[in-house]
Formats: sequence, structure tokens, C-alpha cells
Amino acid sequence: MSEPMVPLNIAVLTVSDTRTEEMDRSGQALVERLTNAGHTLVEKRIVPDDVYRIRAVVANWIAEADVQVVITTGGTGFTGRDSTPEAISVLLDKRIEGFGERFRQLSGEEIGSSTIQSRCLGGLANATVVFCLPGSTGACRTGWDGILAEQLDSRHKPCNFANLVIPGRGQHG
Repeated sequence: MSEPMVPLNIAVLTVSDTRTEEMDRSGQALVERLTNAGHTLVEKRIVPDDVYRIRAVVANWIAEADVQVVITTGGTGFTGRDSTPEAISVLLDKRIEGFGERFRQLSGEEIGSSTIQSRCLGGLANATVVFCLPGSTGACRTGWDGILAEQLDSRHKPCNFANLVIPGRGQHG
């Protein structure tokens, strides 16, 4: 990779009814990984698992020109209050079908058939790429290390999502 990486502006949202900033290991793992990779954390928040509160935060970030990537953690399971996919899917212009498939493939190597309970998803909305990961710290590490680190690196070939959200590029690269 001879060309320099173009850092992205990333917002992180933890969806949880119980976590505080001090207890949010998953959100902190994402922040650590994205900053270590050279990206910029624009904002990090925690909201309860409520479809409208999740949607409001993410919709605001999608509308902001300085946010290029949104990563959520939590609320992707099947319990009664897990509502991140329902909150986010209506905001997406295009879904990244392969994101959930690849995540479950990688996760299956770690947790076996339990990976089928992950409803993680990815998509594009208003020139912002959005990824919804499960709430466990291990799942956040798997998602970042196995997918997002490469796909958010403007140098990754043959294609990446970074070049779709970097102003003036708007293409795979």
C-alpha cells in the first residue's frame, strides 16, 4: 500500500438499556480500533434500546456532512427490546447484503451456530456507510478486525467502502 490512507470521520453508537460509559467495553473497543487505524472519532453515544431513539441519533449523524461512517453496537439479537435493525434499515438507501453474511461466517468460527442469532447489517445512506454490530465486545472485535478494518481503509483493493464516502471519489477503488 504505497498511497496514504485517507482517515474517515466515524461516529459510534452503543445501544443498551444498562451500560454506562464506564461499562461500555464494546463501544470502547471500536473507538480504540478506529483511532489506532488512523480514523477520527466524531462522536460516541449510548442510547437505550428504543427504536425511535436509535433512529433519531443515526438519522442525525447521516444528515451531518462531517460523519462518513456510523458504527452501532448492540440491539441486533432476538430479545424483546432488540430493535437496532428495525431502527436503521428504514434509513438505508442501499443495503450491504454481504456484510451480515461475512460477519456470521467469521463469527461462526468463534461461537458456532449461535451466530445465526445475529441480525447485524450494513448499508449506505446519504453518502454515509452504516454498520450495525452485535453488542458483545468479541463481536465488535470480529466485525472490525475481520471486515471493517479493510473496508474502511481507502487503500484496500480491489474495492472498499471508504472510497464511496470520501468526497470527490464516490467510487470503488
